[in-house]
Amino acid sequence: MIGAIAGDIIGSVYEADPIKTKRFPLFHPQGRFTDDSVLTIATAMAVLEDRDYRRWMLEIGRRYLHAGYGGAFLQWLLSDTPRPYGSWGNGSAMRVSPIGLAFDTVDTVLLEARRSAEISHNHPEGIKGAQAAALAVFLARSTHDKTLIQKELADRFGYNLERSVESIRPSYRFDISCQGTVPEAIIAFLNSDSYEDAVRNAVSLGGDSDTLACITGAVAEAYYGPLAGKIRDKVKAILPADLWAIVERFCRTFCLHPSRPETAAGSPPAPGAKG
Repeated sequence: MIGAIAGDIIGSVYEADPIKTKRFPLFHPQGRFTDDSVLTIATAMAVLEDRDYRRWMLEIGRRYLHAGYGGAFLQWLLSDTPRPYGSWGNGSAMRVSPIGLAFDTVDTVLLEARRSAEISHNHPEGIKGAQAAALAVFLARSTHDKTLIQKELADRFGYNLERSVESIRPSYRFDISCQGTVPEAIIAFLNSDSYEDAVRNAVSLGGDSDTLACITGAVAEAYYGPLAGKIRDKVKAILPADLWAIVERFCRTFCLHPSRPETAAGSPPAPGAKG
């Protein structure tokens, strides 16, 4: 989960000024957390508490109204009666990674990813993008097999994952759709040899950099293991205390034991229990 937030911070400065190179300071002095981090943490809180994704998106999202939400989502966030608005935007995928970490069966991961998406992003592509991102995290932590991950996601969701970062980069442009973001974020992971390399791949595509790196970073951390202390410390220093407290609680509950045996129900431990 920290990998998703770190990716968001790393990519944040390049969202408005995309780059086409992997050579850049990992943490730019102007790097910040954005809506990607806020809503990822809201998803984590929902998993910890009651699986009421709508409740926690509204509660935590409204604390940080200047985090950089898209216009339609901001209207949803500020509405007295927020309803799904048929979005296929990549917002459903950027916030979903805690589900891939917390649940222990494919069916449950897909179900909860759908539930987390359809509160706002109820277009089939919005739901599909969330499910693909969550499943990528789940498979990365549970199989550690890139060939299997690539095949499962391509077969299940129809994404073309045979491309390479080098082939995508020259013509890729800013794209806020799930269908134009999630496959590329997964490819950035598949073409990597470390967490840092994966995030650099994502940013170097020159698109919606914070969201690409957020999705890629979540999968890469699940696959490569705990982040370097300097990355974790940077995230802690940038996040407000209330958000970091949720991150710590989630990691204590779910991230210390990535090899927990599957359960028949695919349910997380009770809130506050060790994973």
